Amino acid sequence: MLMNLVLNYVRESVEELHHVRWPTRQQAIRLSIVVVIFTFASSAVFGFLDFLLSEAVTLLLSIS
Repeated sequence: MLMNLVLNYVRESVEELHHVRWPTRQQAIRLSIVVVIFTFASSAVFGFLDFLLSEAVTLLLSIS
């Protein structure tokens, strides 16, 4: 019973993978570049915000 459920699941999963429209090589490269650029940009923004907040905390702690 359990084995039939597992085999049925795997069979249906493989069948669904045949229906997937995979991106072309050029689309995959372009989307990967977009992801890398977005990752670097968001890292820079969060790094800058972290720096500003740490400076603000340091300033507040030095006042008292």
